Amino acid sequence: MKKVKTTNPELIELIRFLRRQSRENKANTWQDIAKRLAKPRRKRIVVNLSSLDRYTQKNETAVVPGKVLGAGKINHPITVAAFAFSEKAEKKIKAAKGKCLSFFDLVKKNPKGSNVKIIG
Repeated sequence: MKKVKTTNPELIELIRFLRRQSRENKANTWQDIAKRLAKPRRKRIVVNLSSLDRYTQKNETAVVPGKVLGAGKINHPITVAAFAFSEKAEKKIKAAKGKCLSFFDLVKKNPKGSNVKIIG
């Protein structure tokens, strides 16, 4: 098993969970997200709401292997799964009638990782 250099226990648990789900469900999506989360913090993805609004359609599921920030606005409801959300981003997504999920919830809801758009 590849050694993870991060010291955040929540992140280590999440990476191991995603790798396990990737093997069990034969879903390469979770393996790809685990690789992106295992990168150093300075290379981890940060996405603004304006980017999510631009690259998604109504009722799509977007995955951000990093943090979602509240810059910009979102005009349609989407489901977003990310490692972290800023308070403003969470409020704006919910105001647009969207959902903010953790990766654990998304994997339980969609074990194969189908119809998921990775942003970043």
